[in-house]
Amino acid sequence: QKQLVESGGGSVQAGGSLTLSCVGSNYKFKESGCVGWFRQAPGKAREGVATIDIYHGTSAYADFVRGRFTISKDNDKNTLNLQMNSLEPEDSAMYYCAADVASCGGDWRLKSVAFTYRGQGTQVTVSS
Repeated sequence: QKQLVESGGGSVQAGGSLTLSCVGSNYKFKESGCVGWFRQAPGKAREGVATIDIYHGTSAYADFVRGRFTISKDNDKNTLNLQMNSLEPEDSAMYYCAADVASCGGDWRLKSVAFTYRGQGTQVTVSS
């Protein structure tokens, strides 16, 4: 059974940093088409945060995190990471790791948040 397991969430003050990690179980990120992170706050719609297009080797970021967050993957460890700096209270949400065998389609999958696989999420809380 394919599983994605996130870790690294927590509570930080505004301006702080966190690094989220996602491990694939029976799932290899390097064999995906598109991998990424999305988030969802209570009462709000899901938001794509960042993606990596495995086919094209390109990354895409939501406007609200560009310059603050960095997505990366480690093929040896089979992990997908999200380095989050300069965190703001508005970044508070459940963060999910996600993957799909198809490509990202530019920023289509980032905006649509349409992934075949997703993890259970890790909570990020940023206080002011």
